Amino acid sequence: MINISIIGLDQFIVGDISKEITPNLAKIYETDEEEINFIAPSNMYFHKGIDQTSWNTLVRVSAPHQYDIIEKEVAEIIEKGIGENAINVAIEFNYYEETHRYERISEDYPRYMTEENLINIEADEDDEDENEEDDDLSDVFDGDIFANFNKTHS
Repeated sequence: MINISIIGLDQFIVGDISKEITPNLAKIYETDEEEINFIAPSNMYFHKGIDQTSWNTLVRVSAPHQYDIIEKEVAEIIEKGIGENAINVAIEFNYYEETHRYERISEDYPRYMTEENLINIEADEDDEDENEEDDDLSDVFDGDIFANFNKTHS
């Protein structure tokens, strides 16, 4: 499993980058795309109290030790994928032995959610009727709340 954390970029930008470069990373890693994940923590990048988000970006790649020989090529793919979304980019590689990774994968559900297996739930008509009752604004004051104020301060 290869996990890539991108700190200092908007989460939706990281999602777009992930979609764009995962196929290239899978190719260079010689692995299935399902083995590559991106993590976009909800945080900001600071230096001396000044927000550096999108100005400075830190990428941390966690991968099995066997892949250390291709880290320069991986860094190039990531840097190119980030492109103009960040001014300065630092990429750090952290390696682990696969024997030190444990996971539990459900056999009852797909490994990942995809566009093909997402379920869109639409509101029932009954729910819409209930909400319409809540939208009754007949008792809302719509006059001039400053009428008396304007008379005394004119």
